[in-house]
Amino acid sequence: MSILVKKSARDPIVLHPEMHLPRWDSVLEEAEQAPTILIVDDIELNRRLLKAMLKTAAYRILEAARPSTAIGILEREKVDLVVVDLVMPEMSGPEFCHLLKSDRRTQLIPILMTTSVQGTENEVAGIESGADEFLIKPLQPAVARTRIRAMLRNKALVDSLEEAETILFALAQSVEHRDKYTGMHCQRLTTYSLALGQALGLPRQEQLALYRGSYLHDIGKIGIPDGILFKRGLLTDEEWQTMRLHTIRGEEICKPMKTLAPVLPIIRSHHERWDGSGYPDGLGGEEIPLLARILQVADIYDALITARPYKPAFSHQHAIEIMIEEARRGWRDPELVPLFAEVSQHSSDGETHSWAGTTSMQESLDNMRRELSK
Repeated sequence: MSILVKKSARDPIVLHPEMHLPRWDSVLEEAEQAPTILIVDDIELNRRLLKAMLKTAAYRILEAARPSTAIGILEREKVDLVVVDLVMPEMSGPEFCHLLKSDRRTQLIPILMTTSVQGTENEVAGIESGADEFLIKPLQPAVARTRIRAMLRNKALVDSLEEAETILFALAQSVEHRDKYTGMHCQRLTTYSLALGQALGLPRQEQLALYRGSYLHDIGKIGIPDGILFKRGLLTDEEWQTMRLHTIRGEEICKPMKTLAPVLPIIRSHHERWDGSGYPDGLGGEEIPLLARILQVADIYDALITARPYKPAFSHQHAIEIMIEEARRGWRDPELVPLFAEVSQHSSDGETHSWAGTTSMQESLDNMRRELSK
């Protein structure tokens, strides 16, 4: 059987069975840097035995006899896997696991817990504390190597997903930085949309989608020519059709990332209107996803209170009046706009950037991200 791989719309190429693709178990050996394993065990003999078992692979091994030493290493080094004993001085293995899994910086590091103490209750305690695997000593070399290899393979997958998501966010930021008039737009949008989402009592996962959507909603504009994106006059019909495509293009860019699935409705539908006159699908009323409606309200508010080439910055009160009028006309959600007005009134003193224009905004957003990612 041959596998067809599209090279272009008219010229597919064929991969024949004798053409070997890379196997997952070769990925680690081909990595530019060997995976780093941290062994945390107060008994030196145990550390030496495990190191001997792992000599067959090109791992970088770090050692710590105490949890406090391990924590110091984790603050300085990039670690791909932690092997920790159940019983240790200073704190137990489960306590150490819980500490790592509750910290955003280390929560994605896989943990293998080992112990010579028999009993299913220990395994249950270890897994409940955040350990990803549990092995009883004396360790069987083949089993230990296989488990560690599988855990490192999964960690490599997680890292690749994180890198891909980071690249998308960088692209989204590059779109914003193309326009000197929209500096810090995404950060402000995050503040406004999360405030509204929290007032609605949205669950954490939907708040996280709003956080990501605030940065990624206009990522499709990366393919819009500057001549259209920054045109001072009215767009022609053809230019307007091109501009409207940014919602669909943004969805296409982010769609391959499964972790961004909750964000896709925000990207695609944040320009729909309550009366069905928006784009790209002409959705109306509650057909428009709630998170897209929330972000739209925040987006419009920010556009009104910031200066643009075609308008001055409006005051908070003037912006709210315009939004309420647009809701009356049937363009905006008639319930979200008044709620946003109430929420923003509690957070604003009426000045243009008082709600989110302080130097502490980035710290606040970083705290939001950490909290939502737990």
